[in-house]
Amino acid sequence: MLTNWNQEVDVDGRPPLLVLVGPTAVGKTALSLKLAKALNAEVISGDSMQVYKRMDIGTAKLLPDDREGVPHHLIDIREPEYPFSVSEFQQLCGEAIADIHGRGKLPFIVGGTGLYVESVCYGFRFQDIGSDERFREEMRAFAQSEGAQALHDRLNAVDPVTAAKLHPNDEGRIIRALEVFRLTGIPLSDSQDQSRGDDKASPYRLCIIGLTMDREELYRRIDARVDGMLEEGLVEEVSSLLRDGVPREAVAMRGLGYKEIAAYLAGETDYDEAVRLLKRDTRHFAKRQLSWFRHMKGLEWVDVGDGSKNSDVFKRICDIIAGKFHIDIEYIWT
Repeated sequence: MLTNWNQEVDVDGRPPLLVLVGPTAVGKTALSLKLAKALNAEVISGDSMQVYKRMDIGTAKLLPDDREGVPHHLIDIREPEYPFSVSEFQQLCGEAIADIHGRGKLPFIVGGTGLYVESVCYGFRFQDIGSDERFREEMRAFAQSEGAQALHDRLNAVDPVTAAKLHPNDEGRIIRALEVFRLTGIPLSDSQDQSRGDDKASPYRLCIIGLTMDREELYRRIDARVDGMLEEGLVEEVSSLLRDGVPREAVAMRGLGYKEIAAYLAGETDYDEAVRLLKRDTRHFAKRQLSWFRHMKGLEWVDVGDGSKNSDVFKRICDIIAGKFHIDIEYIWT
């Protein structure tokens, strides 16, 4: 096991950064603990929802007692009433990477929010476009009266590239994309392309690993995860947040699991339908995650559902890391 990663820099002085991505329920969390302990690493959550306090079950958050002594960063740093942006994540993640590396540890991003992770890996530049709260209210009212699909169609008319990436129920991001077009006259997709810069010039020595498995097996795991969340008390978690005054229109409450259960608690749907929608939307989300990661530069795919033993998967990943960072790794599967 390496004990001093701050000696592992390239000729340009770039520190190493390990990244583990993949769709929800593919098994990132359990594997990340094994890798972190083997590599003297500290985990940085690359999940846009795990930043919120008191949102544990629906985000599949690894609680402190289950982290096996591995330090975790960017978890429970924001109250759910307040939004959290990709530019904030990029800044805080960069600070965490510098701190971890400065202490001789390996920074290790683990998560499934593609834009968040990629913005750090390749130093995306984000423009301060601003906001128009009156326009947002108008769009929310439009969605309420005309339906989610009508709002999505409005975005498709001005920015089909972004519309293709967003589910019609993703009201918050659809409205933001419309807002960007209103304020700048430029589709959000064009703005993001301009912000990427030279994506080959990462500020880090990257090793990006993506986990995948057979689609049907992944969907079975997603359904089982949703059932497990409900057994653990997802309904009560959402109910508690609403009782505490977290508004349903908050960004955090529009996340998977929260918006479906909130609709059930409001009497807008019955329990069985809420569960069906949650499972369906989570499967759709996993498809979008995989689509995003397939376009990431330098990603090494590892199939974790091809019948291989866990120890074989672990060894294969360690071999990739050793090759990328040009180091020797002693690894033991326990």
